[in-house]
Amino acid sequence: MCLRIDLWSYRGITPVNQPTPMGHEYCGIVEEVGSAIRTVKPGQFVIGSFFASDNTCPHCNFGYQSSCQQREFVGGAQAPLLRVPLADGTLVPTPGVPAKEMIPNLLATSDVLGTGWFAADAANVRPGMTIAVVGDGAVGLLAVLSARQMGAERIIAMSRHEKRQKLALEFGATDIVTERGDEGVVRIKDLTKGLGADAVLECVGTQESMMQAIRSTRPGGYVTYVGVPHGVELQGEELFFSHVHLHGGPAPVRRLLPKLIDLVWAEKIHPGKVFDLTLRLDQVAEGYRTMDERRAIKAILQP
Repeated sequence: MCLRIDLWSYRGITPVNQPTPMGHEYCGIVEEVGSAIRTVKPGQFVIGSFFASDNTCPHCNFGYQSSCQQREFVGGAQAPLLRVPLADGTLVPTPGVPAKEMIPNLLATSDVLGTGWFAADAANVRPGMTIAVVGDGAVGLLAVLSARQMGAERIIAMSRHEKRQKLALEFGATDIVTERGDEGVVRIKDLTKGLGADAVLECVGTQESMMQAIRSTRPGGYVTYVGVPHGVELQGEELFFSHVHLHGGPAPVRRLLPKLIDLVWAEKIHPGKVFDLTLRLDQVAEGYRTMDERRAIKAILQP
């Protein structure tokens, strides 16, 4: 099994008051199944998402499996074994057992690609549009890739880090903006002849990033927010007069997994490039340190 690590809890932004298993992005070989499981079989290579879902309730049928009426958060994936509830509705098998070099690309579909794709999909990205992406972490970078796959003509990536800028350009960005906050808004307005972007994909979850996204979007445009909000508050009057569409939340990765797996399996996309550090499971502490210090975009853990 391969695993991904997250920083909100590590930095203390999400309080952790006791020893807590971490990790919510995963893929691997099925070892055992419960007696009620019908579609998942031992020996299959499968991918799931951070919310388990039955994939049959009304919310699931509308395509929002992360709001399933039976949803359960799947944590504790940074371990040699992981129990996945509601396995028939949650896990999606790949066409076969993948080659080792494909696994990082498949792992990315479990969260960061699924979330970046949802950001672009919820923003109604279409050919010819001008898109801005706020955030240069793995989700933001893969939102760039997703917008390119959906045909966006111009993709403005907001980043101050050279390594991440290069990957954003490789994934399809056409412009790099280093400014943040109000200065970032001005820069996007300059690049769009004063109009603002057709859609802005907010992939951070802070007050500054959300307001930058809203203020950088043209009237009638789309703002999607997929970074878990921390301290974000919106003023009704400013939102009222901005005339933007707002949509976001925890990405319904289960809806997107079949398509994303197909794209990876056909080698049409390589989202695993966001994993720029590979460590053993027992080196997890070093993985957290390197990501916290921005020495790595994302670490991948292998038992």
